[in-house]
Amino acid sequence: MSLPLTDRAIMVTGAAGHLGSAVTALLAMQGAHLVAADRTAPRLDRIVDALADPSRHLRAGGVDFLDPRACVALAEEAVNRFGRVDGLVSTVGTFAMASLEAADADHWDLLYRVNVITTLNLCRAVVPVMRGAGRGSIVTIGAAAAARAGKSSAAYAAAKSAVLRLTESLADEFKGEGIRANCVLPGTIDTPSNRAAMPKADPSRWASPEEVAEVIAFLLSDAAAGITGAAVPVTGRG
Repeated sequence: MSLPLTDRAIMVTGAAGHLGSAVTALLAMQGAHLVAADRTAPRLDRIVDALADPSRHLRAGGVDFLDPRACVALAEEAVNRFGRVDGLVSTVGTFAMASLEAADADHWDLLYRVNVITTLNLCRAVVPVMRGAGRGSIVTIGAAAAARAGKSSAAYAAAKSAVLRLTESLADEFKGEGIRANCVLPGTIDTPSNRAAMPKADPSRWASPEEVAEVIAFLLSDAAAGITGAAVPVTGRG
């Protein structure tokens, strides 16, 4: 019996992060060939080396996802290795809180660039490859804050809302060409950094990286063939 993603070529960006590494591990278990990419190399190497058969996968460290040419080069490297790109999971992003008074133009620009422009560059790089194949699945990472912002999170919520709107537009633009695009909206994810930042919170109520990864894997699979343009909340028990 084949696994859900057997022999699919799937690009995971931010693969060395907490969510990205959980996605990488799960997709490998489900039979995918991975293009595991990150801006840092040493942690990425440890993550890929820990997979059951590292030789099945392509690792790409030192990628600047803010550079559209680097993203195109990454897509080309994937095609050279696997002949196609069946899926993209763009986990690259950043989070920062600031009050209205403290959130200056640099704060807004950082959150917009790292969350939105990276996603845009990656989608623009893989869509031509997917169009040529007549199929593909893109999963982007928004946030629960994209649906409703809290205090001191205007810039972050606006950036993640832009990721969601971008995903919806992609889904509508390419729905006739076999390309699906969906956006996952996590709440607080149970990571060491979030535990350190919120020591009084109850992390058992948060979604784990593995739980978010399960939703992403489903959206990439044929079981989700009828789903595109969706915003899927994964907020744990908060």
